[in-house]
Amino acid sequence: MRTMRIRKFIFAGLLSVIILSRLFYGILGFVIQPIVSHQTQTKAALADRAIREITGSVDKWRNADWQKTIQTKFKASGIAVSITDPSGKKIFQTGPYNPKQFNSQQVMVIEDGKMRGTVKLFVFNHNQIYGILSAVIAMILAIIFNRWLMGRYVLKPLAAMSSAARRIAEGDLDFRIPTSRVTEVADVRAAFEAMGEGLRKSLKRQATLEEERRFFLTAIAHDLRTPLFVLRGYLLRLEQGKAETAEKAARYLSVCRQKSEQIERLVSDLFVYAKTEYMEQMDVNKREPFDFGLWMKEMIEHYRLLAQAKNVEIVDESGEETACPVQGDPHLLERAVGNLLDNALRYTLAGGKITVKWYRKGNQVCFTISDTGPGIPEQDLPHVFEPLYRAEKSRNAETGGTGMGLTIAKRIFKAHGGDLTAANRADAGAEFSGWLPLGEPIHVFRK
Repeated sequence: MRTMRIRKFIFAGLLSVIILSRLFYGILGFVIQPIVSHQTQTKAALADRAIREITGSVDKWRNADWQKTIQTKFKASGIAVSITDPSGKKIFQTGPYNPKQFNSQQVMVIEDGKMRGTVKLFVFNHNQIYGILSAVIAMILAIIFNRWLMGRYVLKPLAAMSSAARRIAEGDLDFRIPTSRVTEVADVRAAFEAMGEGLRKSLKRQATLEEERRFFLTAIAHDLRTPLFVLRGYLLRLEQGKAETAEKAARYLSVCRQKSEQIERLVSDLFVYAKTEYMEQMDVNKREPFDFGLWMKEMIEHYRLLAQAKNVEIVDESGEETACPVQGDPHLLERAVGNLLDNALRYTLAGGKITVKWYRKGNQVCFTISDTGPGIPEQDLPHVFEPLYRAEKSRNAETGGTGMGLTIAKRIFKAHGGDLTAANRADAGAEFSGWLPLGEPIHVFRK
């Protein structure tokens, strides 16, 4: 909808008052003119009869009965009569009158060459009265129309904004503000609507975060309570001397070590998870350039021994890929890719295979990490990157991680301007695909 500035709107309103007044005046004149003309003709005929009657009764001018008859006869007709003698002295007059509202006719009466007096008739001026009345009505109609425009496009939106402000203060964000053709009011309305929409989204987001927080705290309490309970139990047995043999004591200590490591992993993941919430504000100057391909080969070599211990093969299908310069935090990215490789090792059975591949695509470096494990249930795919979500519902640390590894990995990639997705392979197993934006070429100077 097109709008205009408030100054133009006010100027247009004032101009419309003048134009509409003239328009309404013309319309009213067209409607009333026939009536006024008929009344004027009627009054003219009455005036002619009155002139003939009065000038024909010169001898009765001073007769009280005749004057009373004339007074009664012309009172209701809107015709005023004034009779004066030759010296100008008033002989008779039919009540007060306002000369501005009357058209006058004057007749000098002469009999036998002698001046007998002067008769004046004042006929009510309908044209003037109806003209003034039409102008007043036209002005009122124009003002009412402009008042309606101001009310609809200025006052009503402003009143709605005032009401909306009070409703917002009371916590009610369900409000609507009418549109306006005034630019300033429309801008304020748009800002109000945007603020309301932002507050609604914020409250919705806050409710979602609150729900996630409750789940987060419940899940953390569960994940910490279980290993702590086991750790306390075995330590209590050792304290009470219930480990009769060295082998049993060693087994108890081994369990305590495993549970302490589990707690350490959980606390470490919680720390990294909290840190990734602010990674998008990370200073770009703190990132360093490195070659993603060489860095990925080192990561594969680090995990190759672990894979061999489980009789799992890690295959590098990248071949002689060209340089893939990126800019970021290698330590955080190592944590992200390490979480993906840990996840693949955890779910790949002995004799299985993990395939790693990376390649350049436009201004991105893309990679995939796939395994031959059981894959991800379809109902769990949309949730694998949610914090503390596990497809394995028992939350057993032996069959699953802390539930934050994939969340941390995705956040790290997004903080570096990339992304991470999950899918199932057509034959079997899960596949994680990610990408990072390419950085400036890395120049190596040799002596």
